[in-house]
Amino acid sequence: NLFPRRGLFPTGSHEYEVFRFALAQNQDVPKLVPQVDMVDTSSSFAMTYAFCSQFSKGVYAIMGLYDRRTVNMLMSFCGSLHVCFVTPSFPVLTNNQFVLQLRPQLQEPLMALLEHFYWNHFVYMYSSNSGLSVLQRILDTAAERSWQVTSVNLDTLTEVSFIKLLADLDYKKEFQIIIDCELERLNSIINLVKNYHYILNNLGFLDLNVTEFQNLGPNVTGFQLMNRSDPLVQKINQEWMEFDSRDLKLVRRRLKYTGALTYDGVIVMATAFNNLRRQRIDISRRGNAGECLANPPAPWGQGIDIQRALQQVRLDGLTGRIQFDERGHRTNYTLTVMELSPAGPRKMGYWNEKQGYVNTAVYKPVLEEFHGLQNRTYVVTTILEAPYMMLKTNHEKLEGNDKYEGYCAELASEIAKHVGFSYRLQLVGDGKYGARDSETKMWNGMVGELVYGSADVAVAPLTITLVREQVIDFTKPFMSLGISIMIKKPTKSKPGVFSFLDPLAYEIWMCIVFAYIGVSVVLFLVRFFSSEKEAPEHTNDFGIFNSLWFSLGAFMQQGCDISPRSLSGRIVGGVWWFFTLIIISSYTANLAAFLTVERMVSPIESAEDLAKQTEIAYGTLDGGSTKEFFKRSKIAVFEKMWSYMRSADPTVFVKNTNEGVVRVRKSKGKYAYLLESSMNEYIEQRKPCDTMKVGGNLDSKGYGVATPKGSPLRNPVNLAVLKLNEQGLLDKLKNRWWYDKGECGTGGGDSKDKTSALSLSNVAGVFYILIGGLGLAMMVALVEFCYKSRIESRRMKVNKRRFNSVAAGGLGGASGLGGENGRVVAHDFPKAGAQGLPCMSKAAGLGLSSTGM
Repeated sequence: NLFPRRGLFPTGSHEYEVFRFALAQNQDVPKLVPQVDMVDTSSSFAMTYAFCSQFSKGVYAIMGLYDRRTVNMLMSFCGSLHVCFVTPSFPVLTNNQFVLQLRPQLQEPLMALLEHFYWNHFVYMYSSNSGLSVLQRILDTAAERSWQVTSVNLDTLTEVSFIKLLADLDYKKEFQIIIDCELERLNSIINLVKNYHYILNNLGFLDLNVTEFQNLGPNVTGFQLMNRSDPLVQKINQEWMEFDSRDLKLVRRRLKYTGALTYDGVIVMATAFNNLRRQRIDISRRGNAGECLANPPAPWGQGIDIQRALQQVRLDGLTGRIQFDERGHRTNYTLTVMELSPAGPRKMGYWNEKQGYVNTAVYKPVLEEFHGLQNRTYVVTTILEAPYMMLKTNHEKLEGNDKYEGYCAELASEIAKHVGFSYRLQLVGDGKYGARDSETKMWNGMVGELVYGSADVAVAPLTITLVREQVIDFTKPFMSLGISIMIKKPTKSKPGVFSFLDPLAYEIWMCIVFAYIGVSVVLFLVRFFSSEKEAPEHTNDFGIFNSLWFSLGAFMQQGCDISPRSLSGRIVGGVWWFFTLIIISSYTANLAAFLTVERMVSPIESAEDLAKQTEIAYGTLDGGSTKEFFKRSKIAVFEKMWSYMRSADPTVFVKNTNEGVVRVRKSKGKYAYLLESSMNEYIEQRKPCDTMKVGGNLDSKGYGVATPKGSPLRNPVNLAVLKLNEQGLLDKLKNRWWYDKGECGTGGGDSKDKTSALSLSNVAGVFYILIGGLGLAMMVALVEFCYKSRIESRRMKVNKRRFNSVAAGGLGGASGLGGENGRVVAHDFPKAGAQGLPCMSKAAGLGLSSTGM
């Protein structure tokens, strides 16, 4: 029996080649008579003419391709005339049972993959031919789950507009992309869409030319329909490569998944007709051209039998299990989920209708996976920044990596040693860390070199940030830090002459003086209330001066030769002693710190202090993560600081860290530099030791080793960093380059061996008081001597006048005065005068002796 079968294919298509190949390979099954029309599948007129022409010749079924502009017309003809159309073209959502779709639908597998990757913010790039039905499903799901989806129709874009689109997506941080188009266009798009993570909504992952973009290291995931490791697939593919025909003018290539679908379609047709022949179902027919365009159309009566026979086919083909549901859609199929690895494409799981997505990836150890890529020398980009990367003093005489030293130089060496690859250190061309230009949307610095393929790894103090993580990959942090404030170290305030008074506030000293006077007065007053009750033999010595002396002696903790004897006086003395005990103890406790520590008075202690003043300027590195932090911060203090920095004139931003440090040192305290705390701590240990870190860190972040997106180095380097951290090598490196090589000692400016002995300036005031007290005492003593001498002189003059008057009276009338009793009354002469005038005493004695005689 002959079963006419028609084919509608574009001229020179891969599907047409495979169609002819499949017919030649299946000549032992029911005789399939091919009648092929090469048509423009996008032309409705051409497709209508070809379809009606074949239908009028009595075709049993039609295999071919359609375009989105002709698919509805074909389905209408097939449904009206009951002619089956078997197609490997993109699936459409239809209930037309006479259209059998060999290509599985990808809506459900794609949704499962999006859930696996937790994508809720992505871009869907599609072709109008195949992506509209998937787009509808994505939009419906996005509405239910609040996804943020950007849809892009690739058919409306030119290459120039596509590049502009990518720049816009890059600016909006849209780095998760789904691409849904045919293989021919997919390769060209991938070469433009570099360093993104994207899913290829296509069934031919292994049909892609992955050699070109595999080295770029993008994160690529996709679906594979045809199992190339299947012996049947390998056998048919080998026969296909050897197949020769004069009609085949294209260069022989490996069998693609669309060709495999075409081959399976021929097998499905042959199996269905074979079943009809075994069942002896009469499907003979006669048709003419008028039946196609008749109104109303006259359907073919046996068409339903062929449709059922095709729908009931169950077999294992090149594209897996072939089975159709009642709507003619492929069912019970399995798709392999693929991804790119350093060694090439590999299976990461599979999807089927019963189980959904199943992850089966069993990855080899990273070092084994990395094996094979170690034969090249990797470029490690870095930046000159002490102590991370520095040129040796004799670097002119050295070559290669030996010219450099520093924390990152040793870190790169240790990572290469653990991973096992060779590398070459390369300084970043523009001397920047990496930021996106606001106008061109291009990345600069080390990040740009990784993004655009100029370097393989970045080992430098590169801060891990969100915007950078979206375009490059970071390892776990090798150093934790935060933004800090650097200012010029203020001049140490030398202790004053009377700095020994500093332990107590001025108010306390004044209160002590008033307390001293008050206690002395109370002691003096208590004297009057207690003097009448004391024994007569005891006298109360607490006059005002003695009261002051007692209070002073008690305050100085030296005691006094007098003490109160009454109960009230002793109460006053007891509470005063307790008061002085506490005061003197508190003073002594604080005195050591105030005399031995030379305090530095800093005008800035925190970010808040910077924000609320305008006298001291402050800025950051231009084009670094610190600037981005202030630019994007929503905290009021940081927003205020950013508003000041961006409008300051002259600019407060610096080109590199060294420029910022020099500006701090030369600004005489009028400029503060905001930088990472680790660098701040390092510079504080460098001569001339005139900078200091103030306040706490403004945020918390980390430095990481960076690689391009999807780089094969990412996992090995990440494990190496973790291993170095666990071994404590990272801490040793920091101690070596920060503190062991420090130039300012632990005091941040003073040598380690400098003692804290007091200088004369610390206690000079005490000597001044002692000298002043001694001088005052000498002056008071002199005043007292002069005063007492003057009083004594006056007394001597009075006594002398009295003596002279008495002596004159005795000599002038001796008989009258002493003749009566013959003696002189001795007590009439003053003792002082007698003692002070010995000659007069002798004369008196002579007179007495004479008289007595």
